[in-house]
This record gives sequence, structure tokens and C-alpha cells, in this order.
Amino acid sequence: MKRTPFRLKQQLSPLAAKKKAERDKRSAMTKKRKDRKAQNQRIGQNGNTDLHHTGSGVRRISIKNNRGNYGRGTKNE
Repeated sequence: MKRTPFRLKQQLSPLAAKKKAERDKRSAMTKKRKDRKAQNQRIGQNGNTDLHHTGSGVRRISIKNNRGNYGRGTKNE
């Protein structure tokens, strides 16, 4: 792996890693994402579920289902 200050699973060049980090930061700081983060903090998280923001509100999804793609696995996502 090339030397880069960013720890990524992808093996990106230092320039590509830097650009990806900048894109990710811009994406995380949009108004929509900030609003969702604030809503998550108001609702509160527990150790067994993740919160999903849908058009009609927020749903609690079990971590097992969320990270396991509802039993279909994540290999073919």
C-alpha cells in the first residue's frame, strides 16, 4: 500500500486518497446530513439498532439486519 495519512480499505494513491477525503467531508457537511445527525442525537441511539431516515420519518433497524443486508449478505452489494 502506498504511503498516505488516510487509512482506507481501497489502495488509492496519495492524491486520490486526499481528493476522496475532501469529497467525503463535503458530503458529510451538507445541510441534509447535518440535520440527520442532529435528529439522531435528539432521538438517541442504543446498542442494538441503527437509525434509518426514510421519507416518512426515522425507523430503527437491528444492526444485524442493517449490516447483513437483511440476510442477503454484503458480498454482492
